[in-house]
Amino acid sequence: MTRRIDTMDEVAEGLAALRTIDARLKPVIAGAGDVPLRRTAPGFASLASIIVSQQVSRASADAIFGRLVKLVDPLEAENVLAGGAGPLVEAGLSRPKQAALMATAEAVAGGALDLFGLCDMPPKDALGQLTAVHGIGEWTAEVYLLFAAGHADIFPAKDLALQVAAGDILGRTERLDDRALRALSESWAPWRGVAARLLWAHYRVLKGREAAPVA
Repeated sequence: MTRRIDTMDEVAEGLAALRTIDARLKPVIAGAGDVPLRRTAPGFASLASIIVSQQVSRASADAIFGRLVKLVDPLEAENVLAGGAGPLVEAGLSRPKQAALMATAEAVAGGALDLFGLCDMPPKDALGQLTAVHGIGEWTAEVYLLFAAGHADIFPAKDLALQVAAGDILGRTERLDDRALRALSESWAPWRGVAARLLWAHYRVLKGREAAPVA
């Protein structure tokens, strides 16, 4: 059975384990302040919010998604398909994100993608199903599994904020690339999902702004 992170107690358990796994994280944990759970309900709306968050700031993503949920209410796959591109354009989604959201809606409505069943699948299988949909890349799939499905050992190594935070932890002036960060994160298993939350919290301390893709 796939381990899940569903409560703050489990975040605390993961942080305690990470202190032992990697001594470099001890001062990070001490200085990071609140390390939020950030769980969202699995389903189409959660995945849509992550698609909206691709390659934009949290503030921009929040604004676009706020418009989208008003234009497509409720935000469900069938309603996106029924509304067509108009509401997506009005909400401010780029053309690639419009295409990704429509492809996701088609996969969900047609039964090819079970966003609830992914919660209990092995991560590799779940990632494969998500990334098979046009417009859902590795980062989007991993963020969905981390926050909506609650998988405990997922780490979105292509996330810019995580790369910056990891570089700082290692004493570097530049961020790590995704390959180096993924290799580093392997040492944090089976608590990579908590390590990701910790690094987003560390980024918040470094930069004075929130960068985690899920509120």
